[in-house]
Amino acid sequence: MDGLDPGNVFLADCPARLAVEVIADKWAVVVLWGLNDGPRRHTELITLIGGISKKVLTQTLRRLQTNGLVTRENFGGVPPRVEYELTALGRTLMGPIRMLTLWAEENGEAVLDAQERT
Repeated sequence: MDGLDPGNVFLADCPARLAVEVIADKWAVVVLWGLNDGPRRHTELITLIGGISKKVLTQTLRRLQTNGLVTRENFGGVPPRVEYELTALGRTLMGPIRMLTLWAEENGEAVLDAQERT
């Protein structure tokens, strides 16, 4: 077998399914990729990503932090300076995200064409 036993992976409490749910969020992969080059502040991520609200970015970062993919470091000061960075676990996702990005670049037009046909 190929290690993808549907009897286990698709169960609600399967760790693999839970992990996929974390990164399947609309903004999770984009935020993780935005942190690929090193730590960034909230405002830097807003500028880099575009189209994401401050509230949604905050929620996404919290969810990624809770799941061990991102760290948050508060440097204090006035105004407060906070940076977000990938954890070692978060960095393990950069290869798969890169592959997904290549697929999207190669097949984006085909997806749009399919959408227009329906």
